[in-house]
Amino acid sequence: MGTSNRQKKQRSPGDNRPGIWVGYGKLLKLQRDRTGLTQQELAEALGYSVELVASIEQGRRPAQAKFTEAAETTLNAGGTLSVLQDDVDLAKLPAFFQDFALIETEAVSRYAFEPLLIPGLLQTEEYARALFTAHCPPLGDELIEQHVEARLGRQKLLTRTPLVESSFIIGEAALTTVVGNDDVTRVQLQHLLEQGLMRNVEIQVMPSDRGFHPGHNGSMVILETLEHRRVGYIESQDVGLVITDPTKVSTFGLRYGKLRTQALNVEESARLIERVAGEA
Repeated sequence: MGTSNRQKKQRSPGDNRPGIWVGYGKLLKLQRDRTGLTQQELAEALGYSVELVASIEQGRRPAQAKFTEAAETTLNAGGTLSVLQDDVDLAKLPAFFQDFALIETEAVSRYAFEPLLIPGLLQTEEYARALFTAHCPPLGDELIEQHVEARLGRQKLLTRTPLVESSFIIGEAALTTVVGNDDVTRVQLQHLLEQGLMRNVEIQVMPSDRGFHPGHNGSMVILETLEHRRVGYIESQDVGLVITDPTKVSTFGLRYGKLRTQALNVEESARLIERVAGEA
């Protein structure tokens, strides 16, 4: 009898709901039942639709931070929901990126080279949405919004305390490639200038006329964790790879150092971004 019950509770092979969303949903339902509220009553108390509450309880949709904050108060959940929020948000990210995103939360410094697109930590909401909308094969509307939310959520890394020392080298092609439309691209470039004013953010541009340089091998990220462990990351065609071998990470650092000397300095880069923004 016990084995039969366990088998009934097993998820089907085609069930792609993240486990943390399923667990959060079960806990939300438990807290709701304990307070004697129906889904409709909870939805009205929180100011959300009953369809959304049902979807979250079933693990089909993730709870946003505002939903969790409201549910904590209404259900007197004692922090049992909010403690899961970071993990719920992490599961919104593409699966191939989640391992690195978890390591990234412990960074004290982060250096990145991106030759073709504005780096995710510096993207505006509309720029990010345009990228996910153009994904091949196409993504569903709900999945696009989840990825956008997750990308914007990661940007807290640049403003958290203690500050993360952040360096970005961006290829000139990333500035001139129209993503979405001219307005989206122009606003993105203006946002880039604003981000470059942050005291822990350094943005350099690699001009297209520099000839061959180490960055032609592809994009890369190097970060140092709280334990002063250096980790590398490379990504291409929706495949990501975390690099922990000290020799390989050291090679990344050497290449990044050369890129910094070949790129425009911060002031020159800002002037180029401003000029391209004016022409967009």
